[in-house]
Amino acid sequence: MKLIIEKIILLEKLTNVMRAISSRNLIPILNGVKFELKKEGLYLTASDSDLIIQTFIDKKEIKNIKETGVIIIQSKYLLDIIKKLPNGDINIEVIDGLKIIISTENTVFNLNCLSTEDYPQLEFDEIKNPINLESNILKEVIHQTIFAISNQESRPLLTGVNLKLVDNKLYCIATDSYRLAKKTIELDKTYENFDIVIPGKNLNELDKLLSENNNVEIQPFINKIIFKYEDYIFQSNLLSGVYPDTLNFIPKDFNFILTTSLFSFINAIDRAALLTQNKDKNIVKMETKTNEVLISSFASEIGKVEEKLLVDKNTTENIAISFSSKYMLEALKTFEEEDLLILLNTDSQPIILKSIKDETLIQLILPIKTY
Repeated sequence: MKLIIEKIILLEKLTNVMRAISSRNLIPILNGVKFELKKEGLYLTASDSDLIIQTFIDKKEIKNIKETGVIIIQSKYLLDIIKKLPNGDINIEVIDGLKIIISTENTVFNLNCLSTEDYPQLEFDEIKNPINLESNILKEVIHQTIFAISNQESRPLLTGVNLKLVDNKLYCIATDSYRLAKKTIELDKTYENFDIVIPGKNLNELDKLLSENNNVEIQPFINKIIFKYEDYIFQSNLLSGVYPDTLNFIPKDFNFILTTSLFSFINAIDRAALLTQNKDKNIVKMETKTNEVLISSFASEIGKVEEKLLVDKNTTENIAISFSSKYMLEALKTFEEEDLLILLNTDSQPIILKSIKDETLIQLILPIKTY
């Protein structure tokens, strides 16, 4: 293998591909990046067996292809080497089968490589009717849900995001059993129904990969899912098991319907949370009084804070409810519309947050008993 390529092109592609390499990888060969140079261009592949990312650099973006071939380059120093080389052309040449020279005009790195025979054979399946979404919509869905996944490995299914297709509606759901985020996307046509769970850590890497507002092709399978975006193929294994039927967790009727300004509510919770930062549950209390709510928090060693906020309320009855300010703020920051709906029943039942204009996003937070 022998080629000349501009640093900026190789660095961008290599940075994204190496998101698939895990620092906890126990399989030595998967600590390498596969460089496969063909007549049509250069394929870069990385995997940790749970996640595979492959990209393609077309021959039009390569200065010179002198000799095709394949090599596995150890990833530990590779990215740092490419980053610190001067801008301009980089020469890459395989010698003696298991060594590679990476050089510029005045710098030469001679690196030991790994055997291509040990690298697993990777195949990317295809389905006939993939789902197509714009990348900005997919990024938004990830941001609006992924924060609610669990970080407790004792409940592995809850460390992922549930992707469920029913008729032409795609539901994206995340929960850690204390809160729930649900986003609904109405697709333009009907696809085959599915119900899968994607590891949250892999979706985080996909989010970093997506940039320009281009099409993303989504191909779900029984045990994996493939996202195709520009010159990238992103394949993630799925979490096994049956995700809780969370669609029934959200009440349909409410005793209290409050309408208020999203940004005013965020700021009031944020200020009240100042006194709870060192507490385990970050508890803030919300109490309705006629046409206003009182937001308050208390820390015995510091003091207390109270703030009034105007609301529209559907009833003359009042309610007092407490919740985690951390969970509330994370949920509120997923909304963009100015008018916010806060839906309640009792002080022990879930708090539901919705936008007046956009009902495709629902956030649920369980209250905290303070007595």
